[in-house]
Amino acid sequence: MTSQIAGTDPEGGQLRVSTLELFFDLVFVFTITQLTHVFVHHPGWEAVAQIVIVFGVIWWMYDGFTWLTNEVAPNTSGRRTLLLVGMFGFFVLALAIPDAFHGTGVVFGLGYVLVTAVHTALFASAGGASALVAIKKIAPFNAIAAALVLTGGFLHGWPQYLCWALAFAWQILTPYLIDTSGFEVRARHFAERHGLVIIVAIGESIVSIGVGLTDRDLTLGLVANVALGLGLAYVLWWAYFGVDDERGEHALAAVPARERSRPAVLAYGYAVYPMLTGVTLAAAGIQMSIAHGNEAATWPAAAALTGGVALYFCGQWGFRQALSLPRPWTRLIGAAALAATLPIGLLWVAWAQLAALVAAAFAVVIIDDVITLRSGHHSSYV
Repeated sequence: MTSQIAGTDPEGGQLRVSTLELFFDLVFVFTITQLTHVFVHHPGWEAVAQIVIVFGVIWWMYDGFTWLTNEVAPNTSGRRTLLLVGMFGFFVLALAIPDAFHGTGVVFGLGYVLVTAVHTALFASAGGASALVAIKKIAPFNAIAAALVLTGGFLHGWPQYLCWALAFAWQILTPYLIDTSGFEVRARHFAERHGLVIIVAIGESIVSIGVGLTDRDLTLGLVANVALGLGLAYVLWWAYFGVDDERGEHALAAVPARERSRPAVLAYGYAVYPMLTGVTLAAAGIQMSIAHGNEAATWPAAAALTGGVALYFCGQWGFRQALSLPRPWTRLIGAAALAATLPIGLLWVAWAQLAALVAAAFAVVIIDDVITLRSGHHSSYV
């Protein structure tokens, strides 16, 4: 029996994130760890392509579940059971990631079909009238993407890359091919849910770094490098949660309800994707170079470290642009400044590149915050 509970509105949607959703996010973020391992164990452009494609198709359906729980509160046993089945599907996807292009592609495809089916079933059975109309429009597009992913699982080499890349491209185009105004976006829950997955992803990247150092002697130099890695994670947190998290929620809430779905998908779907991809690459770069801080960084390690953080800032530019937040251009300038630290690791030592990256990122964020304060704006942290 459905009952009104704290954190839901009379239409059954979510006003605040539930603990079950946080549990769901913790399972999903295992994907970040697996993708980091893909690059660490096989560094290079091929690994980058795999990360971009695989995480792209997974992120689309994860974000679909965020839209789902925004509309359908998990406050009945049936809904929670289906959500747990969806969690199982995402866990299977994550388990299949390391060898998805070399043997576990079919498992990956089946897991993807499962999460797609659960998403459609929950929306169709428990969504409101407008959401039911909207999911009937988008479900066939999701089914086509799932079919492409499953088909790619049976293929090898470039046909597999092509099939999964087409699935990702299809997902990117979907919001422009159908009318998504039937989905009601509750700004507080929507912003909070995406903020949680960002912070959990940043935290998971730190955990993966720690796991990679379990067999190392804790020298003073290694501890100093760990401190720099933690400082980098902190500045990534600050860059988004210092101001943009709250401003993004308020900007989304200010958009009329019937027009909210487009800026929501642009800001929290398209823009958050490069932010999380950047966290993945940056974590891989730190993990590859932190134990060899007194040596010159390898090209993949240096590029992943610098490129990952720069990509995160580019994602923030897209986030601000989508919601018409002030000064999106500062994040692009910051990304360029961060990219300029790449030669330091290649020509000198890895720890110097990491230190320069942390210093540059802090400078970009602090300057932007000072401008924010002088313009009369503030947040919980600034």
